[in-house]
Amino acid sequence: MEKKRTKIAYFTAVGVFLVLLVVLGLTYRETPLPTLEVEGELVLADTPFAGTFWSLLPPIVAIVLALISKEVYSSLFLGCLVGALLYAQFAPWDTIVALVGADYGIVSVLADSGNMGIIVFLVTLGIMVDLMNKGGGSEAFGRWASRTVKTRCAAQLLTMLLGVLIFIDDYFNCLTVGAVMRPVTESHKISRAKLAYLIDATAAPVCMIAPVSSWAAAVSGYVQSDAVNGIEMFIKQIPWNYYCLLTLVMIVVLSVLNIDYGSMLTHEYNAQVKDDLFTTPERPFEGADDYEKPARGRSSVLDLLLPVVVLIVVCIVSLIWSGGYYDGESEYFHDFVGAFSNSSSGMALALGGLMGMLFTVVYFWLRGAISFEKSMESVPQGFIQMIAPILILTFAWTLCSFTRFGMYSAVFVKNAMAGAGDLKVFLPAVIFLIGCAIGFATGTSWGTIGIMAPIVVSVFNYDVEPVLCTIGLAAACSGGVMGDHCSPISDTTIMASAGAHCFHLNHVFTQLPYALTASGVAFVSFIIAGLVQSVWLCLAIAVALMIGTLLVIRAIVSRRHAGIFQEMAQASQELLHR
Repeated sequence: MEKKRTKIAYFTAVGVFLVLLVVLGLTYRETPLPTLEVEGELVLADTPFAGTFWSLLPPIVAIVLALISKEVYSSLFLGCLVGALLYAQFAPWDTIVALVGADYGIVSVLADSGNMGIIVFLVTLGIMVDLMNKGGGSEAFGRWASRTVKTRCAAQLLTMLLGVLIFIDDYFNCLTVGAVMRPVTESHKISRAKLAYLIDATAAPVCMIAPVSSWAAAVSGYVQSDAVNGIEMFIKQIPWNYYCLLTLVMIVVLSVLNIDYGSMLTHEYNAQVKDDLFTTPERPFEGADDYEKPARGRSSVLDLLLPVVVLIVVCIVSLIWSGGYYDGESEYFHDFVGAFSNSSSGMALALGGLMGMLFTVVYFWLRGAISFEKSMESVPQGFIQMIAPILILTFAWTLCSFTRFGMYSAVFVKNAMAGAGDLKVFLPAVIFLIGCAIGFATGTSWGTIGIMAPIVVSVFNYDVEPVLCTIGLAAACSGGVMGDHCSPISDTTIMASAGAHCFHLNHVFTQLPYALTASGVAFVSFIIAGLVQSVWLCLAIAVALMIGTLLVIRAIVSRRHAGIFQEMAQASQELLHR
């Protein structure tokens, strides 16, 4: 029955979108191409839908269909197809050319050096993970964790701690933390959905409040103002960035007090009581967690930690190298923060990933843990493990390309914000909501912040209202991260699923209630911040509201699902005494 209802809902949604597209085609058939102001220059758009609300229709189609069908590939593809239809003004052949083509289509996003760098990094990390499995590193780390990490709370907090320590880049964070913590969380029967949430919640939120990260570089670049330096502005917004900070507070409280609710409760119940880490039948990484012992000798924790540490070091060196840190002619010569702000993360991570992979191969050869033939088997196997996230990323990038660059969705947002400056102290909360909506629709927090940050700086004069300008930028960053956090087409959400070896839509649905909880408290906190404008007082109020909200949720859920929690507690005690 549920499948029948899902089919009815899916085809109803497809029918509604088809009717809407027909109406749009007839309505805009004779509409002249608009001239838009983009970054201070007048640009003649290629489609009459540019700069209008309909520029956001492709991601809306993808998200609605994904949420109904729980199938992400076809949903993303149909979203890209709608984007190509609107861009090509419904001309059949031109639509196919646009979808595949080198302007905004699949070829264009794969031809981008930054995107291709991320794909290379994904593949090299997949190979490294398979090598660490074959060399016995994952098995040894799981063995160490079973002796050292005694409780589920400790396992979750250790996952968070590792996520906080790996703050340089969210892609790197997701996959590395996942590779290291899967055996630990598995030994304590923590569901893959919960692990994916822990990874995702310490990826973008941590990178957004870390002064030395690829995100700091991006945000500082978006802030174009004569009144304040971009990096300085980024640092000042950190204590106002409520969604990111409250998400970290939430992880600590959830872990310490053992709070679960929504569909996550079902996944955690099945993991603890039924020994089922996945709940649903989908196993996109089946077999990848069958940890192996080395061919010769006993494996050690060093077999996992040393390759990861080397990977972190070479990625950091590669990032600052790409930013000109070692270039005597660069303005960022021996300027660590400046080099980070000027780094090319895609190329740098690809370079770091390749060096980390080569080190791992040589290390296991010298250790005698695996043979040459065995290590070469990891190349195709590691690549195979990353096919799903690469495919999803490609469609997501294409969708963003049509929406943001082909149809100038930023112009629509900027026009919608015009005149909103009269809201004054309530504007940060409004900016947060708009950022959430754009981030959710486009699946990119970087793109959202790129749209919103220049608007914030233009709405608030930093010389006159420095505190409100700072709060506004924090609200834009928070909103972008929150929308990206919830969106099924977000690249970091996809990466978190891949890192945890979790079915992607399971991660989306289980994470959503937690993200909405944090965003609700953040919204209230931004209202208070606009009124009070005292940084540490407002932060203390926000943290108190977050903890209080979770305690209320705990009381309600514990009373409603008392039997489930009793079974989970009993299973946890049995695991503890093994």
